Amino acid sequence: MGFLLISAFAFAILSSMANGQDTIVPAVITFGDSSVDVGNNDYLPTLFKANYPPYGRDFINHKATGRFCNGKLATDITTETLGFKTYPAAYLSPEASGKNLLIGANFASAASGYDDKAAYLNVRNFVIAALRTSLVELHLTLKVSHAITLTQQLEYFKEYKTKLAKVAGSDKSATIIKEALYLLGAGNTDFLQNYYVNPYVNKVYTADQYGSFLVSSFKTFVKSLYGLGARRLGVTSLAPLGCLPAARTIFGSHEKGCVSRFNSDAQQFNKKMNAAATSLKKELPGLKLVIFDIFTPLYDVVKTPSKYGFKEATKGCCGTGRVELTSFLCNLKTPGTCSNATEYVFWDSVHPSEAANQVLADTLILQGFALL
Repeated sequence: MGFLLISAFAFAILSSMANGQDTIVPAVITFGDSSVDVGNNDYLPTLFKANYPPYGRDFINHKATGRFCNGKLATDITTETLGFKTYPAAYLSPEASGKNLLIGANFASAASGYDDKAAYLNVRNFVIAALRTSLVELHLTLKVSHAITLTQQLEYFKEYKTKLAKVAGSDKSATIIKEALYLLGAGNTDFLQNYYVNPYVNKVYTADQYGSFLVSSFKTFVKSLYGLGARRLGVTSLAPLGCLPAARTIFGSHEKGCVSRFNSDAQQFNKKMNAAATSLKKELPGLKLVIFDIFTPLYDVVKTPSKYGFKEATKGCCGTGRVELTSFLCNLKTPGTCSNATEYVFWDSVHPSEAANQVLADTLILQGFALL
């Protein structure tokens, strides 16, 4: 099966070349949270930024662009595999203008999620929870997070369509919108940085009930995006939340290894997402929709890291690797940051390293062939 998929992928590349295209799809357009944010939060008044070292130390020119990683995101690697020489720009950046719009745009915002209301609280809740479990006591005034909600990301996409039409012309822009690959990475933030640390939510709703609410929001988002012209959409599942270093630190003191309850919640949510995807494809003619299973490959990497060339899977590279996130806890003054991130599954306490993102990107390409 793997050989057949790779052969089919090679055929898609040759076909696009025969049609005069350098890339398999004309553009990549991305929505979501910090797992796919390439720098939009650099331009927002929020704590949740990654435009400072040591973030980006292994990226192009060792530049911290706003990606929550030491290097490339899984979506960056996927974009390269599809034939792109440069990455679609963060929509709020100056680079998202002129001919750069022809290859797409990235609307993702760290701390965003399917729950629009939570986008204003995620940073505050999570940082407080992290500090309570940290050995470091900090006295700080937390600003309200101003993440770009998924609803606002769609509004920016509407702006993008207007700008694209001016650059490419109405006919070409319509083709780009229809043939583009759309990516959505969300949900992890809703649970880890809102539901589990927000008593106003977890005391009222069960994880299953909250998951159903998020799936409903997901379906609304997809229908809206479809109405704006999207036809090829790849959506990431939840990761094994209980295996993220921050989850182990904050919630895992009562058990060894991953927080089993969180992983069970993630698996139940992923089942709901797959069911929703099946329903949406029946309801929306011409929609190609794939839910990328990132739970399975990341869980396997965490459980058997040596099989993939990793030495550390329980903590991140930055600092102690157990609570570090945002500039308060992961910065150049943070002691203990590892020298070789390729040995670590996680870069900080939540986000995978570039090396782990490569494993995930390989999975995305194979699972997403139906979108090409």
